[in-house]
Amino acid sequence: QVQLVESGGGLVQAGGSLRLSCAASRTISGINAMGWYRQAPGKQRELVARITSGGGTYFADSVMGRFTISRDNAKNTVFLQMNNLKPEDTAAYYCNAYLVTGNLRGDYWGQGTQVTVSS
Repeated sequence: QVQLVESGGGLVQAGGSLRLSCAASRTISGINAMGWYRQAPGKQRELVARITSGGGTYFADSVMGRFTISRDNAKNTVFLQMNNLKPEDTAAYYCNAYLVTGNLRGDYWGQGTQVTVSS
């Protein structure tokens, strides 16, 4: 099992930056993938960025070139650096851990942190 705690959300003007943090309750080096999802009111939750245990990354087209994802294994923390924020980035952001242990596969979620971008 993995407990995840996000922080770093807030209110920012368009063009500004925020860095989200996701602290895990266990070592993240053995977690297959960690990612950030977001959900705006009335919309489905979508994958924003993901980083695998091998260091591979994925970004949604809408954030490519503006967001970066990184991790600090020593601190069991994953970061989402968000630059040049736009009003359409406004959403609740959720940290996700995807863990495969033997035949068991599990998705674990944090409680979410709100990001609001004003125009």
